[in-house]
Amino acid sequence: MRYVDEYRDPAAARALIGRITELADDRSFKFMEVCGGHTHTIYRHGIEHVLPRSVELVHGPGCPVCVIPMGRIDDAIAVAETPGVIFTSFGDMMRVPGGHGSLLEAKARGADVRFVYSPLDALRIAVEHPEREVVFFAVGFETTAPSTAVTLLKARADNVPNFTVFSNHVTIIPPIKAILESPDLRLDGFLGPGHVSTVIGNHPYRFVPKQYGKPLVTAGFEPLDILQSIVMLLSQIREGRCEVENQYSRIVRDAGNPRALQTLAEVFELRPHFEWRGLGFISQSALKLRSEFAPWDAELRYEIPGVRVADPKACQCGEVLKGVIKPWECKVFGTACTPETPIGTCMVSSEGACAAYYNFGRLHREAAVTLGRASLVTEVGLSRR
Repeated sequence: MRYVDEYRDPAAARALIGRITELADDRSFKFMEVCGGHTHTIYRHGIEHVLPRSVELVHGPGCPVCVIPMGRIDDAIAVAETPGVIFTSFGDMMRVPGGHGSLLEAKARGADVRFVYSPLDALRIAVEHPEREVVFFAVGFETTAPSTAVTLLKARADNVPNFTVFSNHVTIIPPIKAILESPDLRLDGFLGPGHVSTVIGNHPYRFVPKQYGKPLVTAGFEPLDILQSIVMLLSQIREGRCEVENQYSRIVRDAGNPRALQTLAEVFELRPHFEWRGLGFISQSALKLRSEFAPWDAELRYEIPGVRVADPKACQCGEVLKGVIKPWECKVFGTACTPETPIGTCMVSSEGACAAYYNFGRLHREAAVTLGRASLVTEVGLSRR
């Protein structure tokens, strides 16, 4: 397969759906897609509505924007409002609400907040403005952490003293363990995250079948990738197997990217603990700068409030991130909470389950009632484009 159309072929989709229906038979299965990119694909193409009712997909904590707690947003705003600071961030973090508003609101109040496309853009701003302090708001899983690490290595090599990083990078394995140990969620298997796995590989997931008896299939991001991954999960269960399999073999290698892993180890170390939205504090689940990079560590250079902020009572992002409820089951979904007026992080990020469902899923849910599930293979996105 070389072209996008081949990953969205309706005939291939129907064949895979038929195989899923055959394998599922009369049993019920619940699989979690860990990655927010998978959630986006599932909603955009209406995959959940063409699956047999016995196969349910629930959403996990794989959206890096969604898992940042409100207190860390307030910390970022405090740094951004420090006199003389240029605060840089990816665009999807600008509207994430904290206890004192968002970075976009801080910008409206006079803070010099700028969005960038990469940490190297932030470093360039620091070089161009040696009289100002430039801070980069580093967010993401192991997918984006290597680019931050490379930027810090360059900042040290070029001796850029007015550049620092406020690290909020998180790691994928600890939250998966937290999900597996959650008493209020029964799962039969996982769609493993594709992007993260390009860096860390498949080996780190082996504890899932070994310790918890659940199969995991690392999945790609096209509709047929998702459907084939579900077939692979069901096949394992029906055959009495329980292992880590790689559906995304065109990109992911079992050992990951050794060069990227080496760079991460050179720049970062694990934090003792870190707060996740909806999951609470998880041990060794986030990255901080090593002592060798202390001169470029924003948490050491600036006064960080570090106050824990409770989520709004009406917001149920935590339950959505844990897969306990679907977005549309949240009390404020689509009313008080929309992409234009988000209350929670799951509605802010384009990879957030709530935003994806609001933009794609709500209409599909209505279509499922009026058109019938079988016809949705072509009606809701599994057609040639």
